[in-house]
Amino acid sequence: MLEKNNSLVLEISDMVNEAKSNLAKEINKSITYVYWNIGRIIVKHENEDNNRLEYGKEVLKELSKELTKLLGKGYSLTNLTYMRWFYNVYPNYNMINESLSWSHYVELITIKDDAKRNFYEKECINSNWSVRELKRQLDTSLFERLLLSDGKNNKKKVLELSKEGQIVNKPSDIIKQPYVFEFLGIKEPKPLLEKDLEYKLIRHIEDFLLELGKGFMFVGSQQRITLNNTDYYVDMVFYNKFLKSYVLIDLKMNKLKSENLGQMNMYLNYYEKVVNSEDDGKPIGIILCAEKDKVALEYALGGLSNNIFASTYTYYIPDKEQLINEVEKVLSETKWDGC
Repeated sequence: MLEKNNSLVLEISDMVNEAKSNLAKEINKSITYVYWNIGRIIVKHENEDNNRLEYGKEVLKELSKELTKLLGKGYSLTNLTYMRWFYNVYPNYNMINESLSWSHYVELITIKDDAKRNFYEKECINSNWSVRELKRQLDTSLFERLLLSDGKNNKKKVLELSKEGQIVNKPSDIIKQPYVFEFLGIKEPKPLLEKDLEYKLIRHIEDFLLELGKGFMFVGSQQRITLNNTDYYVDMVFYNKFLKSYVLIDLKMNKLKSENLGQMNMYLNYYEKVVNSEDDGKPIGIILCAEKDKVALEYALGGLSNNIFASTYTYYIPDKEQLINEVEKVLSETKWDGC
């Protein structure tokens, strides 16, 4: 009897939860449509007014007061400004994706660069980001970090990211520069041991997975490899479902050394021969270090057939202007091929 009742409870609760979810989607759809139309009406009247600046300053204030009296909260001057902005950025309602909430679009319309905005919009849809996750990726400049990680094809990368979001087809697609661990709450330059950093990342595994990107699943930490009766331990192991590959991460508190690359190469050879199944792709190694020398890294990786990448990490959100300047510098040094 109890099992039957449990079955009834689950069936009813599933139905109610589905109905709530569908209702929430419909409400969100209606809110977005109404706010877009309010923006359209404001812009229409603004265009008919001879003094747009004066319209923006005075008429919106009065409109906010009157709508608040009639309709209640939600029509502040700030919100009406966002609605006006919303329509200006998305003048065709067919451009609006109904799976995104008004709160998503409030964040997106503040992005002036079209390519960057398109990227974040695509990622919200493809990766099902919450508003909190979108804010975090904006704050940590994900768009710029992906561009900085990809070396020579940056101008093509800008177009790819803006049209499709982040597509994971090859190992280099999952790399960022730098990785940002602001969610750990560590104040630099506080000294930290590698095992302590690993422990903190595991404690914040949900945030770490978001930072790593698409398709990552946590396998475990301190994964043992035994060779000639000697035990070695990989700091953290993940699996990427898009690449169908194990991703091995080694944490280094100091500057990258050539021996770190050799050790990672050994780990990858072991995983390919011993751990991989027939359907798995070549394993990928990422060494996260405090500093790296690009020239030395290029020579150290020469001749290695494995997928080994080195990237830096930071405990604080990097300066956006600095990252943007770095991207612009790389783009200016890259030949434009018309793509």
